[in-house]
Amino acid sequence: MTELELKVDAKAVLGEGPCWDEDRQQLYWVDIIQKTIHFYRPETNEDREIQLDQLIGAVAPIKGGGMVTALENGFFFLDEATGKLEPIFNPERNISNNRFNDGKCDAAGRFWAGTMVKSGSAQQGALYCLTPGLKVETKLKDLGISNGLAWSPDNRYFYFIDTPTEKVLQFDYQLDTGEISNSKEIISFKSEEGMPDGMTIDEEGMLWIAHWGGGRVSRWDPASGKKLTEVVLPVKNVTSCTFGGKDLRDLYITTARQGLDEAEMEQYPHSGGLFCYKTEVKGMPAYTFNG
Repeated sequence: MTELELKVDAKAVLGEGPCWDEDRQQLYWVDIIQKTIHFYRPETNEDREIQLDQLIGAVAPIKGGGMVTALENGFFFLDEATGKLEPIFNPERNISNNRFNDGKCDAAGRFWAGTMVKSGSAQQGALYCLTPGLKVETKLKDLGISNGLAWSPDNRYFYFIDTPTEKVLQFDYQLDTGEISNSKEIISFKSEEGMPDGMTIDEEGMLWIAHWGGGRVSRWDPASGKKLTEVVLPVKNVTSCTFGGKDLRDLYITTARQGLDEAEMEQYPHSGGLFCYKTEVKGMPAYTFNG
């Protein structure tokens, strides 16, 4: 069965960063602008929130319990039960108009997250990597909107989206060191398709990419750069996606109301909702931070 279902009509301003916790069988996702982290449990269809006092870019579970987050003011540990934050490091403490955006963990338990100008209008973002030893390394500089990340199932390649470029880059990737090298463009979006936003990958190594302004998620072959299929949503701004569920065939999709005028809000009333699409292919599991 391949059908799309609205799971939470959350009306998020900027729903983003879905991450499936296989151990706890729950989905984390955020509303960046509302400064909330959501905890969605498919078994009960319950969506719980934690309110923070900073813009939230991304969250990831920690091996053994707890969470790591990339917030407006840097990397933090988060106690899920109490909402208490413990600062780790802010690599951009001298750049007041930036914030963290998308992020996720690699197979070695490093937490990768990137930044952008809050207005989205300049190229002063960067991509950082928080190691299990709590060292922060700069991986890429001069980014417009650091966004979707994914690693190939064999960990040979790292895929990355800087949204304003409308392209997906592929890097050679060294799992043991976290080094990326030899970047090349593998996918290019046409402007009428919207802008590439968040991204995930399935066990066949195909990329699933959210279209900001394009109302869909598309599946691509990174080897050929060809689009294979797409899932159309009843919203305009699709922000990210990740695989979850017991068999990793549930594609959870986040969306946003940000940037919509009154007429578009009427046309797309479920904007900002959390959707789920049942796929025929299994996804790759989300990795945890090994801190």
